Amino acid sequence: MPATVLIVDDEKHTREGLELALEDDYDVYLAENPEEAFNLLDAESFDVVLTDLKMAGKSGMKVIDRAIQLPNRPVCIMMTAYGTVDVAVEAMKRGAYDFLTKPVNLEKLELLIGRALEVRKTKEENTDLHERLDKKYSFEGIIGESGSLAAVLERVRLVAPANTTVLLEGETGTGKELIAQSLHQNSNRAREPFVAVHCAALPSNLLESELFGHEKGAFTGASEKRIGRFEAAHGGTLFLDEIGEIDASTQVKLLRFLESKTFERVGSIQPVQVDVRLVCATNKDLRAMVRKGEFREDLYFRLDVVKIELPPLRDRVDDIPLLLGHFLDQFAEENNLPKINLTTKALSVLQAYRWPGNIRELRNFCENLVVLKQGGEVNEYDLDPRFLHTQEPDTEGEDALTPMYASPSGLLSKEENEKRLLRNALVQSHGNRTKAAQLMGISRRTLHRKLVKWPELDT
Repeated sequence: MPATVLIVDDEKHTREGLELALEDDYDVYLAENPEEAFNLLDAESFDVVLTDLKMAGKSGMKVIDRAIQLPNRPVCIMMTAYGTVDVAVEAMKRGAYDFLTKPVNLEKLELLIGRALEVRKTKEENTDLHERLDKKYSFEGIIGESGSLAAVLERVRLVAPANTTVLLEGETGTGKELIAQSLHQNSNRAREPFVAVHCAALPSNLLESELFGHEKGAFTGASEKRIGRFEAAHGGTLFLDEIGEIDASTQVKLLRFLESKTFERVGSIQPVQVDVRLVCATNKDLRAMVRKGEFREDLYFRLDVVKIELPPLRDRVDDIPLLLGHFLDQFAEENNLPKINLTTKALSVLQAYRWPGNIRELRNFCENLVVLKQGGEVNEYDLDPRFLHTQEPDTEGEDALTPMYASPSGLLSKEENEKRLLRNALVQSHGNRTKAAQLMGISRRTLHRKLVKWPELDT
């Protein structure tokens, strides 16, 4: 569909001449005064408005003023026989993209319209991208309702608007980069770059150059000057994942940046100053590394301004059904495949599983299931055998499961007592598993495993 162009000029031969020049490539509308232009702007959506400056005593500036107030703002180009610098400056201040002097050079006009449409398209794409990022990394876009996740999000909500350095701790796969993105997207830096660096993925001899850049000839192969990730993130947020993997030399330069907001590129002694918010993440115990002499204590305290600990998925049992539903639907839509439905028993098995790879493992499981199963119902017998076996023994609260009932012939077996305890706890809690586990003095994880073992109780 061709772009639409509105030409506003009180000279008939100018209007028609411009229409003739542009009509092969654009859908052209004509107006001979601002009032006609206003009616057209209200009735149609235009990509470009090309307006004369002076029309029978009326100013084309009013056309620009009206056009830039529209929700779908067109690109405005001013035409004038009074091509002074003052006119150009005023037109640009009022929102015009550029201006042309009359008589209009048609070749220049076509080039200008082409460039203007490219700029408009880029702005629209950027706006759309930012809107999608705002939605994806908003607090509402993070899946989960558990208390442990709510505590994390509350801390993120408090910290995001500040420029404070943040340290994210948690096991691999718990969503540290997602939280880092959320910190950025909910800050006043949201329209600036978010740059992520996985420190463990880069050899130590390359990491320093990757972060801080280098000068031409700084080392063998440095054939030209290169800016690093710190400069690329200027005005925004730099996320350093696996910060515990950086070597001693890089630790020193990072410490200097945190103290002075400056650094030197490799091969230079000239300080470079940037405005960057630093968010770091680790799955290691940095305090233990400090005690062992593997991580600088002064750097640790510089990083540990605000700490956010991300819970493992095994401590977010109530979030597992929500995450499963989200990822199963997402991958079904992405692959144009039918949706997967998990039975109650299959869901119980997956909730009882410990998910050592956390959300990353669950996400991969969902993608695998959608692609291989291709729709339909999935029960516990369709699952990989690893889900049917407890990964680690959990004896928490097991002592609470002691014989309490007797048969006429003597005490019931421990298994029968456990079944009765479970049944009574579920009845008293009206099926609420968390309350049932509390009544029994066991963890919810243990309760899930019991229900997988005795599915007849979960009715």
